[in-house]
Amino acid sequence: MHDGASGETVAQDVGEAVSEIRRDLAAAYQLIALEGMDDGIYTHISARLPDGPGGEKRFLLNPFGLRFDEVTAANLVTIDETGAVIDDPYGAGVNAAGFTIHSAVHMARHDAACVLHTHTVAGVAISSIKEGLLPLNQWSAQFYDRIAFHDYEGIALNLEERERIVADLGTKQVMLLRNHGTLLLGRSVAEAVKLAINLERSCKAQVAALGMGLTPVVLPHDVAEHTASQYQKAYDSFEIGGKPDPEWAAELRRLDACAPGYRG
Repeated sequence: MHDGASGETVAQDVGEAVSEIRRDLAAAYQLIALEGMDDGIYTHISARLPDGPGGEKRFLLNPFGLRFDEVTAANLVTIDETGAVIDDPYGAGVNAAGFTIHSAVHMARHDAACVLHTHTVAGVAISSIKEGLLPLNQWSAQFYDRIAFHDYEGIALNLEERERIVADLGTKQVMLLRNHGTLLLGRSVAEAVKLAINLERSCKAQVAALGMGLTPVVLPHDVAEHTASQYQKAYDSFEIGGKPDPEWAAELRRLDACAPGYRG
């Protein structure tokens, strides 16, 4: 009887965890769309689910063909590490090729609860210059010496490229895919989204600053590194310390006001 009750509690906890991940991933798609960071039906945000009953790896991805602002917690597709469909409420399948990079990162980096890939004008612009992101301001200083790079090899359909992407990424959470876009890893969906939005602001600010034709002020090493460590401590307080995340809570309230259907 005791074992049965314990089993029910575990199942309930897993069910609640899955529901929260589905909600957060749907929110991520909606927020990226709201920020103008989506690219039609292309690019993806994936989230790791608790392992299945037989230990199988499970992930969530958007249904094929839906815009980011059409993704909801209910229509997210459950897939395995190969992109094969396990559960598909919407019935359109997924873009398995689009999961190529994500699957490699998830399987190599067990800290990656969420993998977020974007093609934004500012992000592609910064990924297309040799210098990459410069520490010009508080936003960009958080990424100082914390960005990995991967050279462009064409549209990412080559399975062999996955190994090179993982090797280039190393232990970092942020990568500039040269001439392509950005890749971000979060220990939670919330962290991935916050990193993505801050990186996008940083890229936009650099494009604007350098576009003025004046002399940019690059932060010195010690100031940039200090700022980056301050950001890291804040992120760690949520992801490791268990502190409530008021920024993510605010973003969910934002969606509840303008796109409440994401929860359903």
